Amino acid sequence: METYINKEELAYQKAATRVKELKGFYGNLTSYCLVISFLAVLNLLTSPEYLWFLWPMLGWGIGIVAHAATTFGIGKEWEEKKINQLIQEEKNNSKSL
Repeated sequence: METYINKEELAYQKAATRVKELKGFYGNLTSYCLVISFLAVLNLLTSPEYLWFLWPMLGWGIGIVAHAATTFGIGKEWEEKKINQLIQEEKNNSKSL
């Protein structure tokens, strides 16, 4: 019974962490869209001859791509393998003591 509760708690914690990651990404993406749109309009109204809004769009866009990569699994397989490897090593070390 106790191991079932622990597994259930672990599953809940993993799901809660995942929801927090997704929420953070979508919040970042929404902010990006709103702020860059505002900057584009401001730029086009004040100095349309120089499109300076492209610089923050590019910089923040690189951050969005990196955030998407970590949120949606690029590298997740490696993380899982490494976590399992470290858990196994810890089990082996505790057995040898």
